Amino acid sequence: MVDQHQPGTSALSVLRPFTETDLQSLAARAYARIREAIVAGSLAPGQRISERGLAAALDISAQPVREALRRLEVEGMVETRPRSGTYVADLGRDRLFEIGLIRATLEAVSARLAAERATAADHAAMRARLEAIAGAMRSEDAAAVTLANEALHDAIHAAAASRDVTRLLEGLRAYDHLTRERILSTAEERATALAEHQAIVDAIIAGEPQAAEAAMKAHALRSLSVALP
Repeated sequence: MVDQHQPGTSALSVLRPFTETDLQSLAARAYARIREAIVAGSLAPGQRISERGLAAALDISAQPVREALRRLEVEGMVETRPRSGTYVADLGRDRLFEIGLIRATLEAVSARLAAERATAADHAAMRARLEAIAGAMRSEDAAAVTLANEALHDAIHAAAASRDVTRLLEGLRAYDHLTRERILSTAEERATALAEHQAIVDAIIAGEPQAAEAAMKAHALRSLSVALP
């Protein structure tokens, strides 16, 4: 009997096999490919997935797939059910909205701490990330804008130097993965986000914790309203 919960060949077709020229670690690449399939809906919410099936689709051993699934579970993209298996997390609108509210608060705390703790090197990193966003926008490369946005937030988290805040935000990555492209889907929205990011970075570099916190909170909540109107 065919397990209706197992991903079929068509569902896994998006997971292209690796080649010998791949230079990144197999676990990191497996993570990226599986995450991509979940975001695209090729691996549907509530769908059961197996290490063996994913490994076969990617043409790699089970170990890097196991590591990738652990990372995705930390981020909330998949969940393990006792004596049942691993499933794609079913993140409906209400749950995503709740996660977005929590994320907005944590991002604001991170910005506040960054304003208090950032070094000159942190300032330079944030400026570079802003320029990367602007450059991607000039090239009209939406995917690059998304990646540059994530890199800027990562730079702010690094400047905050709080393992606790970073750990908590890492557990909410599913929200970012599932909403970021939607938030940045139009040129107008990308321009608005860039202006908001500029205000956040300006406040951090000026050493103004309250202003940085307020700017980040406003940005995150407005983004939430765009992602989940």
